Amino acid sequence: MADNDPGYGQLFAILMRRRLWLLGTFLGVTVLALLFTLLQKPTHRSSMQLLVEPNYQSKREPGEKRTAESEFTDTNVEIDSATQINLMRSSGLLQRAVTLLQPEYPDIKIDEVREALSVSQVVANDPSTNKKVNTKIFQIAYTDSDPIKTQKVLEALQKVYQDYNLEQQELRLTKGLSFIKKQLPVVRDKVKVAESNLEQFRKSQNLVDPELQSKALVDSLSRIRQDQQANNAQMRDLAARYVTLQQQLAMSPPQALVASRLSQSARYQNLLNEIQKTELALEQERTRFEDVSPFVQKLVDQRQRQLALLQGEVRRVLQADVSADPDRLRSEGQLGTIDLTLVGQLIDAQVNLQAAQSRAQSLAQAEQRIRDDLRRFPALLTEYGRLQPEVQANRETLEELLKAEQDIGLEIARGGFDWQVVEEPLEGEKIAPSLPKNLLLGMVAGLMLGGVAAFVREAIDDSVHSSDELKKQVALPLLGMVPEATPTEANQSPTLSFRKSQELAVPTLEVVQGLPFRESLDLLYQNLQLLNASSQLKSLVVTSALAGEGKTTLALGLAISAARLHQRVLLIDADLRRPSLHKLLELPNDRGLSTLLASDTPILDTNDLQLSNPYGNLSVLSAGPTPTDPAKLLSSHRMQEVLNTFEQHYDLVLLDAPPVLGIVDTILTASACSGVVLVGRIGRVTRTELTHAIAALHQLNVIGVIANGADNPVYNYASYVRSA
Repeated sequence: MADNDPGYGQLFAILMRRRLWLLGTFLGVTVLALLFTLLQKPTHRSSMQLLVEPNYQSKREPGEKRTAESEFTDTNVEIDSATQINLMRSSGLLQRAVTLLQPEYPDIKIDEVREALSVSQVVANDPSTNKKVNTKIFQIAYTDSDPIKTQKVLEALQKVYQDYNLEQQELRLTKGLSFIKKQLPVVRDKVKVAESNLEQFRKSQNLVDPELQSKALVDSLSRIRQDQQANNAQMRDLAARYVTLQQQLAMSPPQALVASRLSQSARYQNLLNEIQKTELALEQERTRFEDVSPFVQKLVDQRQRQLALLQGEVRRVLQADVSADPDRLRSEGQLGTIDLTLVGQLIDAQVNLQAAQSRAQSLAQAEQRIRDDLRRFPALLTEYGRLQPEVQANRETLEELLKAEQDIGLEIARGGFDWQVVEEPLEGEKIAPSLPKNLLLGMVAGLMLGGVAAFVREAIDDSVHSSDELKKQVALPLLGMVPEATPTEANQSPTLSFRKSQELAVPTLEVVQGLPFRESLDLLYQNLQLLNASSQLKSLVVTSALAGEGKTTLALGLAISAARLHQRVLLIDADLRRPSLHKLLELPNDRGLSTLLASDTPILDTNDLQLSNPYGNLSVLSAGPTPTDPAKLLSSHRMQEVLNTFEQHYDLVLLDAPPVLGIVDTILTASACSGVVLVGRIGRVTRTELTHAIAALHQLNVIGVIANGADNPVYNYASYVRSA
């Protein structure tokens, strides 16, 4: 940042130095902007907003099936903003609007409307994403000097846009309907042929839906297999139980059935009881009598009759002829409760086992029948799979065409695009000229142009504007910087008296005796002393590149400073062509350097020295009358003798020489002196003039340069005095 500060300071210094250019350009451009605003014709602007959205626009969700309506009516057309804008500005539509407006505005042209018309898509902020998104709203604006005309033009354009979109949409939908009507008879014929082929196939194969039927057969076969597995498991369980029960009863199922029936017959049980009683009585009688005893025979006969009754009861119970052994029948017919239960379980096991065996046989037969039926279904399914999709596809196409025909008819009746007017065109509002805006723009432009003018003026200006520029321009030491000469109070310095008891003129006195000016000259003199400490500086020429750079005042001030510092000083006006020192000091100029050079009188004649101060160490030698050939006098041997004499009697001889450029007097004068000091007035002398002056003096002992009218004078003394 420190490296950039000098650059910014230099720019600011340029702007301050050229402030008149800056302010003049600024005011000029601002006034022009004001006049332009006041003289400009007012401009009005009217706008309207239209929502462009088709009625038939319906978005398909992901995965939604494409229908005939979307196929033929283009239901998913997106609104292309660029296309819409170009269409709204097209020559065809604008010509329609011009035709509508010509009865009221006969001179209106299509180029005029296009130039003043602007169409843009409204952009809104999406709350979900916080981003700008394009809407379906279009803003149409028209600009003209007539506010009523702006509204009329937009109303005409609104009607043209709506009519055009209705026409175009109806044309597109009509084309789609025409295509559908051409396709309907073809699709109907395809449906009939496909249905007829499917019907013949079903009749010939005695089938309704082979796929469903084959699936039913497969399901039946699966169920039969499951039933077979369950039945086989049941058969295994029943067979095991049957064997177990037989082993427990030790009889076959028929025997167990007979025993069960007899055991449950009351008469049979009563007969058994009677027979048991008879046999018991018979045994008792046999113990007492012989078998031939009538008592024994009677009981034997009774037993035989009871056995006959028992067999008769067995035949009645079993409903069959029984020739079994009576003793066996008696033993089988006397089963207990447990045995009867086991007999019942045995009979049930036998019955269930036989039933399971019969079911297994039936399931095997059913399985075989189903397998026989399934063997012929692959070919049937292939044929059915060819016929059925064809019928279904043709039917769906026909349904979609019929639905599309209906929907398109509704779209045509509804009118295609839905043009909803969001904002109606109103009478145009004044938008130009805007006095605050134009003034602000004029001020900004004036400021910029003023800055450019200031820098351009600075670029073409060759003058030296600061002591730094002066120091950079010349390859000489900068001896000192003298501020701009300004009057000050006369009582701040001692009064210099003339030989004729006169005082210096007040303006000159105030200039050379002012504190800043006097201190800068004291410092300048000390710099000269220090710079030439090794060699004694007896005579010094003060000159400048051009006239008017303040060299005479500086020479006088430098002489006064040297005199104040107890130096014997002689100030000589060496400008024989345009002398001015005697005018500043109000001295007579009838005698001076020119008369001294032209005569042979003694050099130190006091009549030629015009001035001394109270300290008695400052003398002034005016230029004298203007000679016919100043260069001849200055280059004479007498000039060298005069200077040598003065150098012997004075500590310092100062010569106020004419400007360097244009005449040779200064070079001639300086060639006879110890050194030359070049005065450059800041803001007046140019770089080119300084370069030429240095080049002219390059063979002489040019000690350094003095910056007169510097921008950074010595102020420290004044501030020091105020603080004290």
